[in-house]
Amino acid sequence: MSADPPADMPPPSTGAPQPAVPEPDGWARLRARLDWRVLGAAVLVLLLGVWFDGRMRLAGLQKDLARELAASARTSQEVREIATETRQSMRDLEFKIGMLESRLSETQNQRLALEGLYLELSRSRDERVLAEVEQMLLLAAQQLQLAGNLKAALIALESADSRLQRADSTQFTNLRRAIARDIERLKTAPFLDVVGISLRLDNLAHHVDDMTLAMFERPPQEAPTVAPGRDGALARIAREAWQDIKTLVRVQRVESNDVPLVAPNQQFFLRENLRMRLLSARFALLAREGEAFKADVRSAHDWLKQYFDVRDKRVAGALSALDQLAQTQVDIQLPSALDSVEAVRSERLVRERGLR
Repeated sequence: MSADPPADMPPPSTGAPQPAVPEPDGWARLRARLDWRVLGAAVLVLLLGVWFDGRMRLAGLQKDLARELAASARTSQEVREIATETRQSMRDLEFKIGMLESRLSETQNQRLALEGLYLELSRSRDERVLAEVEQMLLLAAQQLQLAGNLKAALIALESADSRLQRADSTQFTNLRRAIARDIERLKTAPFLDVVGISLRLDNLAHHVDDMTLAMFERPPQEAPTVAPGRDGALARIAREAWQDIKTLVRVQRVESNDVPLVAPNQQFFLRENLRMRLLSARFALLAREGEAFKADVRSAHDWLKQYFDVRDKRVAGALSALDQLAQTQVDIQLPSALDSVEAVRSERLVRERGLR
């Protein structure tokens, strides 16, 4: 018997071509399935490549966008800084423009003032001298009539005469004669130091609070006597106790029979009334009211002597000053008007009317 060949072995080849044997249906389905899987894998790989490329491009775009946003932020910050600097520059420019406008206004005012001064200086020399002298004489009259300052009036008159002397014009001869008469008349008038007396009264009024009242005067303290030698502790304690006992009662001899007592709430009014008396005397001095001045000075003197401690240095000095002021004659009759003022006014009227 012959053995059958295995089923999986190919048939022996022969010289003649064999006809194609059709594959089974299972192999065809497997091959078709593999083709579809390969195609799907290729498509998937392609899609993954496209997606990865898109992701890379999107990441690049994001980076570019971030750089652009950062650059835009820096540019915006620079623009804001530039805008802030521009606003500050505008404010500075507005301030400078305001300053320039004010300077321009001042310059215009100065120009107008210079034009007025130029017009004033363009007058004749004699008219300018006459205007200056008139101002000096009016000042002298005011010092004489309002303040009673004889010295200031004399200085103003002498200055006016010196100005006319520098002018060296014969047309001012009559005016210089009138000024000379006023100077001689003021030099012969009695002099009263109004400023000095006012300062003395103000000084007294300023130191009223520093003056001691008579009710506060105290006897002088006696120095404790120390026995020579070395004493024991008991003797020293006994001596100190005896000193304290002696100071419990003091016997004092006063010159006046009674010492005026002032309530604590009335001490302020006492000092203020004394200060008002001194200020009232100052006003009477400025008004040339001799009786009122002496009455206020005597009243202040009596109050100091009655209510204050006359042994105090300030009180004694104030009493001495008030005694001197009480003997001062303040109702001095000074010239009420100056002839030179009328003379200069007449001179100006003559020049304005063109009679010369």
